[in-house]
Amino acid sequence: MTKIGSACASLAVVAMASLNLAAQEPPASGREVLQRMHDAYAGKWYKTLTFRQQTTQWRPDGTQNVSGWLESLRYAPGIGTQLRIDIGDLTAGNGVLYTADSTWIVRAGKVTTTRPQGNEFLPLIEGVYLQPVDRTMRELAGTGVDFGKVGAARWEDRPVWIVGAASSADSTAAQFWVDVERKVVVRMMLVPAPNTPVMDIHLGNYVPLEGGWLATRIEMYVGGKPRQFEVYSDWRAGMDLPDALFDPQQWTLGGKREEGRGKG
Repeated sequence: MTKIGSACASLAVVAMASLNLAAQEPPASGREVLQRMHDAYAGKWYKTLTFRQQTTQWRPDGTQNVSGWLESLRYAPGIGTQLRIDIGDLTAGNGVLYTADSTWIVRAGKVTTTRPQGNEFLPLIEGVYLQPVDRTMRELAGTGVDFGKVGAARWEDRPVWIVGAASSADSTAAQFWVDVERKVVVRMMLVPAPNTPVMDIHLGNYVPLEGGWLATRIEMYVGGKPRQFEVYSDWRAGMDLPDALFDPQQWTLGGKREEGRGKG
């Protein structure tokens, strides 16, 4: 090889190394992370989903309670992401309806409690892929995540971005971790209130589904101890779900959700 050819080859190696380094560097802000998540699946991500869930909950005395839940999720323009959970026997009419900012608790088919707090998962597992990033930022404002801090680490031997903390050594700040390649959340740490234990949520066993991904195992820990584990099965996406299914005033219609379920 000539000296010129050798020099060109060296420059190419240096340029490639620089590109690889740039690709590994975390985005400048949490907003940019959300933008990359959105752009990766724009026009592709599923808008409806149903699945069964085996839920194991730990009581304060250490004993466990295992129950079966049936869940329906959809993204509705103008409303955002909605998640309906039917707990136990469908005919009993017990469950909960979540949006990003509100909660309705239903017992025997009737709304018993309404709360002005929602489900922090919804903007990150569904809404971020289907709505403007500005809306996702507003929906996540209550989590206390500092979007000016972004770090990098590895989680289950995969590279991740950490939004809300500069490094994985910070175990007290509100934060969420995003798989760099798949652009999905794999960990979320919430601080419910000052001087309270951190809730550490792990989202794993991801499977490809209808243009997107679905975490099929969720583990929640509080103060390092297990609080609730969820295992999903019989997931389906892309079906039509009626508006009434997400109206807490028509909760008894939940039994009809089995009709016309979509493909998985």
